[in-house]
Amino acid sequence: MTWKRSGGVSRRRAMLAGAAFLLVAGTASAGWFGLGSSDTGQVFTGIVDGVAVGGYDPVAYFTQGRPVEGSPEITTDYRGATWRFASEANREAFLAEPEKFAPAYGGYCSWAIAQGKLAKGDPKNWDIVEGRLYLNYNDDIQSRWRKDIPGFIDKAQANWPGLAAGN
Repeated sequence: MTWKRSGGVSRRRAMLAGAAFLLVAGTASAGWFGLGSSDTGQVFTGIVDGVAVGGYDPVAYFTQGRPVEGSPEITTDYRGATWRFASEANREAFLAEPEKFAPAYGGYCSWAIAQGKLAKGDPKNWDIVEGRLYLNYNDDIQSRWRKDIPGFIDKAQANWPGLAAGN
């Protein structure tokens, strides 16, 4: 199991989450793998008007393990939003596989989606779980999210198609 996040995680907790993920993955929609429901609907652009991920480089979470501000000079348009990147190489990586780097649920708060609601995703509150970037509203919500990530992903996968259709 690949698991990166902005804070530490115990080995036991990671293994438990991995086992739970396998159970969830067996019943999750194709959207989990970037082929459907988690990659539909409007991209959240409320932090910086018209700009995805609050102007942060979505590729940097994977390559540098942290949020890195993107440059207004290095951009691309994808799914109705402008995406910023810290380097040309990161933009090229995104263009080659945007579904790999774009955050789940259009960058909305993953925990809120699991609750059946839309809320902003803060680019400084993030986790990468099984190669997928998830954003959360704030530190408090991220703490809640981390108590049952596989369970919340399962709920969010079920809720997202309806929420995406309405946003």
